[in-house]
Amino acid sequence: MALRNHLPAEPDIAAIRAHATNMRRHILLMAEGPGQGYVGQGLGIADVLAALYFHELRHDPGDVRAPDRDRFVLSTGHYSIALWAALAEAGVIPLSELPTYGADDSRLDMSTLDTTPGVEIIGGSLGHGLGQGVGMALGLRLKQSAARVFVELSDGEMQEGATWEAAMSAGHFGLDNLVALIDCNGIQADGPVVLNMEPVADKWRAFGFATQEIDGNDLAAVLTALEEARRAEGRPHAIVLRTRPGKGVPTLENRERAHFVRVDAGEWAALRAELEREAEVSHG
Repeated sequence: MALRNHLPAEPDIAAIRAHATNMRRHILLMAEGPGQGYVGQGLGIADVLAALYFHELRHDPGDVRAPDRDRFVLSTGHYSIALWAALAEAGVIPLSELPTYGADDSRLDMSTLDTTPGVEIIGGSLGHGLGQGVGMALGLRLKQSAARVFVELSDGEMQEGATWEAAMSAGHFGLDNLVALIDCNGIQADGPVVLNMEPVADKWRAFGFATQEIDGNDLAAVLTALEEARRAEGRPHAIVLRTRPGKGVPTLENRERAHFVRVDAGEWAALRAELEREAEVSHG
């Protein structure tokens, strides 16, 4: 099977939005089994992953290790629920497997394992994804490959020193085949991000990245930013994504403790109904 690559055509925003909505449905389905999970982050990043997997990334669902594939590195491994939703929607893993999320012996753990098809790195310990992405980008350059590396990381993760060592290296080597996707949702394990990381975009510019800052839940803006990132010749690119935890489900958007969501058994039907109402409005 040839690599999926929709780039020669204009993005079909309506179709990509439908994929994002399906991914949000998958996320609620997965979390309902254990009654808990990293639902807020999954719902918040769904638009970005839909734009990647259904427009930007060159990938083959039938051969997840194709050497000329683009690499997507999920540095925040606890966002796995969003990646499982994207991989299922893209046909990499079966939809029937989603209800096993977080269960014993499941391939769909609450943090990513590289034994699951479509996963590039183990993502439990934060702060290491960008460094691994830099290594991949350097290796691809040495092979004269046209493949690109997209690394998702978070605002809380920017408190890790290793993140900035990797950013410094990316800028030094002018890795224009590397795109950092920084999810700024304002939360970490115990509440708001502890250290003040603002102004985020200026920090990435200072490390030599061509940088944009957008609403990460505005699908059109995400697609435009990804298109712009293709033009960053001679230096890496960073897209600062302002996302809302729980996006698409108002009850979850308004929860004060949004890092790890626990939901009572009787709440799930109401949450699914909220998602459908919000989807009907957003799809017009």
